[in-house]
Amino acid sequence: MAISTRISQALQNLPKTELHLHIEGTLEPELALRMTERNGVTLPFNGLDDLRSRYYFADLQSFLDLYYQLMSVLRTREDFSDLMFAYLTHAHKDGVRRAEIFFDPQVHMNNGLDYNLVLDGLQDGIARGRDAYGIDAALILSVVRDLPVESAQTLLDAAAPRANELLAIGLDSAEVGYPPELFEQVYERAAGMGLHLVAHAGEEGPSEYIRQALDVLHVERIDHGVRIVDDPALVERVAAEGIGLTVCPLSNLRLQVVDDVANVPIRQLLDAGVRVTVNSDDPAYFGGYIARNYTALAEAGLPMEALATIAGNSIEACFAPEEDKAAMRAELDRWKAEYADLLV
Repeated sequence: MAISTRISQALQNLPKTELHLHIEGTLEPELALRMTERNGVTLPFNGLDDLRSRYYFADLQSFLDLYYQLMSVLRTREDFSDLMFAYLTHAHKDGVRRAEIFFDPQVHMNNGLDYNLVLDGLQDGIARGRDAYGIDAALILSVVRDLPVESAQTLLDAAAPRANELLAIGLDSAEVGYPPELFEQVYERAAGMGLHLVAHAGEEGPSEYIRQALDVLHVERIDHGVRIVDDPALVERVAAEGIGLTVCPLSNLRLQVVDDVANVPIRQLLDAGVRVTVNSDDPAYFGGYIARNYTALAEAGLPMEALATIAGNSIEACFAPEEDKAAMRAELDRWKAEYADLLV
């Protein structure tokens, strides 16, 4: 259904955090082509229109094929800084107060880059975003689960000297056939480095992967997690334990997890007391940044009160210090007062 301009603006202004965002997934076609020219990289596309036409996917793997191919244009510290700053510019416009951002060093290292170059560039971009917009951001070291587990250990070797610059470890990429339990020792080691623990589970993989992520990896948050509805006992457990789910509606739609945004089980999970959050995942590829995900849910009939609850959940589920959470809660309360007429 159509929504009013006031509702759309309210959702853009809604104070929120973004907890499921892959920085490489913010690589817009225009920026990718500029980087090919800057770095002398050749890609098998016939200009911008041809590249744009490839941003439609039959499933997760078809997306990953393009995603990893385009990551090859990222070559310099400046590239990573520009990529991060471009995302934080979008996030600021969309009411994001804090972003906890995945990055995929294994892929960049396999492309011949040094881990420290990647980290330096991303930290440069975060500093630029903080200076320009006052936005808070932190990095999640993401493990590519369909690479050998030994590769993840090598990644931790590279990351350990600067572990204090990281927020968490995550687990992403092709899910089916790569259960969380494969990475038990990786997560034990990351926990010993002082990192928070999150993992993708229950997107294309079964609800059992969610259970493994909780019981074997001891994660504090589940990324995606929509298959949890197949296991009512697990839904009850996650609700009782206050585990956040970082759901990505437009991603689920573009990757054929659902055939309509209305079928993402957000209302069902909210009604069950689950701490659902809404995020954009890989917005350059999936049709919109975080505010667009909120408006898509509003267009699908989710009431504004529920969307405000989701924003509140995103504050509670983030890993910010308590004083920062308190400030964001106060902002959300002011937003609710301003838009009280939309919450009835």
